[in-house]
Amino acid sequence: MQGTGVDQVVAVVTFYGLRVLGGIAILIIGWMVARWLAGFTRRQLAKSDAIDATLTSFISDLVKYLVLAFVGIAVLNQLGVQTTSLIAIFGAAGLAIGLALQGTLSDIAAGVMLLIFRPISIGQYVEAGGKAGTVKELSLFTTELATPDNVQIILPNSSIWGAAITNYSYHKTRRADWTIGISYGDDISKAFDTARKVLSKEARILPDPEPALMVSELADSSVNITIRAWVNADDFWSVKFDLSKSFKEAFDESGLVIPFPQRDVHIIQKSE
Repeated sequence: MQGTGVDQVVAVVTFYGLRVLGGIAILIIGWMVARWLAGFTRRQLAKSDAIDATLTSFISDLVKYLVLAFVGIAVLNQLGVQTTSLIAIFGAAGLAIGLALQGTLSDIAAGVMLLIFRPISIGQYVEAGGKAGTVKELSLFTTELATPDNVQIILPNSSIWGAAITNYSYHKTRRADWTIGISYGDDISKAFDTARKVLSKEARILPDPEPALMVSELADSSVNITIRAWVNADDFWSVKFDLSKSFKEAFDESGLVIPFPQRDVHIIQKSE
């Protein structure tokens, strides 16, 4: 009888000991596999210029934790724990957490899309989410902008991805437009020649496409001419401001009149 009891204890210890050893082995191997897959994913994603470093780290960590989650379930199953009900509990908890963090998850999903497709990048001047500024930081949750007067704006990524994005820095060149009014009594050809002389002296104006001049409107008080020239995107505002001054000075020197709105007032007096 005594020998039988010892045999039973040995059998139980051996049975559960093997389970524990098996669980430890699964845990160690699973941890190694998770780290290897995370590193492999990071290396493969790093080879692509289209994927941001932030997204690379996020995806590699996600792969590692997903593998560890399956490893944890396998270890519990090896130890004899019924994982079916446990998975159901985790699923319900995940659903509840997902509903509670719906806005945050939406920001993460939008952040992933922004980092993959890159409609905006750091250093670019954009208009997104109803705000305009230079992109300073792009993360999984938010995007930081700085206005021209250096005011910080933090936008949730969902507000950017779900709306129209205007990227003023995406292309290397931009077209600068000036609309200048001249008097109806002025010579239009003279105005064109004066504008061309100003453009020819500006080295920042690109020769291709060549500048264009046209009469854009016969307004109430002026004949409006439009001047269009292409510049590098980095030079846009400086050229815009500098040539606005140069056009005014050149038109004044040429005797061209830039009129202002006028009204003729007729006073009618009634006799008593």
